[in-house]
Amino acid sequence: MPVIVLLADGARFDAFSGDLSDLPSLRRLRDEGGLHAVTTVFPSVTGPAYTPFLLGRFPGALGMPGLRWYDRSRTVCGWPDHARSYVGHQFRHVDNDIADDAPTIFELAPRSIGALSVVTRGLAPPNRIGTLTVRSAARAALTHFRGRVDTWLDVDREVAAIIPRRVRDERPDYVFAAFTGVDKASHARGHNSALVREALTIIDGATGQLRADAERGGWWDDTHLWIVSDHGHGAVHSHEDLARIVGAIAGRTVSHPWSAGIAAKAAVMVSGNAMAHVYLDVANRARRWWPALSGEGKHLLEALLARDSVDVMLLPHSEHLCEIRNRDRGTSFVSCHDGVMRYERSAGDALGYGADLAGRSDELHDATRDTEYPDAIAQILALACSSRAGDIILSATPGWDFRARYEPIPHLSAHGALHRDHMRVPLLTNRAPARAPRRTTDVFASTLAALGIVAPVLLDGASFI
Repeated sequence: MPVIVLLADGARFDAFSGDLSDLPSLRRLRDEGGLHAVTTVFPSVTGPAYTPFLLGRFPGALGMPGLRWYDRSRTVCGWPDHARSYVGHQFRHVDNDIADDAPTIFELAPRSIGALSVVTRGLAPPNRIGTLTVRSAARAALTHFRGRVDTWLDVDREVAAIIPRRVRDERPDYVFAAFTGVDKASHARGHNSALVREALTIIDGATGQLRADAERGGWWDDTHLWIVSDHGHGAVHSHEDLARIVGAIAGRTVSHPWSAGIAAKAAVMVSGNAMAHVYLDVANRARRWWPALSGEGKHLLEALLARDSVDVMLLPHSEHLCEIRNRDRGTSFVSCHDGVMRYERSAGDALGYGADLAGRSDELHDATRDTEYPDAIAQILALACSSRAGDIILSATPGWDFRARYEPIPHLSAHGALHRDHMRVPLLTNRAPARAPRRTTDVFASTLAALGIVAPVLLDGASFI
């Protein structure tokens, strides 16, 4: 059974609710198979949030803790900044940055086609549509820095024209096609804008063509066609200059785009732009967990927690324990031992769950999926234990982001945080699932089941077919 995954990058769950009279192909898909609310990963940002579809894993454990991150070890990212940003030419490092022992869908299903895929390891070069080349990188850079959002929609139109033709002519086992126009339009015009709707019509057109070709060719009944998003969006009214604030307290601070720093004391790596990693004591190549940093970082911690922009602050204590703080709701802890995860209120209820919780990952997902922080327990633990994560991890207050400078277009909408608008995403399926999907990682597990491929030992999702 062939599997086709169309990624509407940045589409909110409510984008596929309502009448959908302007999106007839997506409406038909929804009515026949269903619209399902699933949770994405933290950080809820393009790049890391692609790993569920392409590797079936949460990004932190794979070595991709954010769109930007700092390399304490000095073994991966080179001089002069020892930092990584997948916005720009360093995009080409993704395949090498992610864990070698986690197979990609392209390695498991060689007869695959990928369009604008962040991960391409195992994908044959002729089947890489829109892969970053010198020419395409220059085009993307000009589009980004000139703020020409409409040009991103032109890229989507090219993908929408190529993918159905390649599927019709070659009949691949697996297709992953990312459409970035919804995300770009949301940042520039707002997630409810007419331009976002125009971007969705391009995906609707590709969906309709794929279906028409499959019905005509007699393979529709054997095809799985899924439309999904990697993260949501939330309106932004205020921009915090987090790098400047950290620099004023901690000293010389490395941050993008001017990430080369001499004798740096700290690093600020923002993603999306509603989450950030803050690294302290960057001269030390070994990770020091929060208790060891509390003396020198206490003043910065208190200053950041007092900012209106900071909603949730994470302080990793070990690979199995993370402290959570919220200015108004107090302090709680999440931990994991022998597969059992716990959320324990300490001096407050930082995530507002109203009770202490304990259970396996899926149990806690179901217990929190309708809260303001769906699946946050598993996501916090997965990111905080990453060797590449910050010493302080911040999730922004709704309406705020952490990057006041250097964006070509002032963002009217952002993502990356732990809260519901960013974490809850849509999944459209062309037939009813055997069980309700939970997470975007379930898409990978379901792909393997549909293709009859034995799943790797380590997966963060389960099949819904």
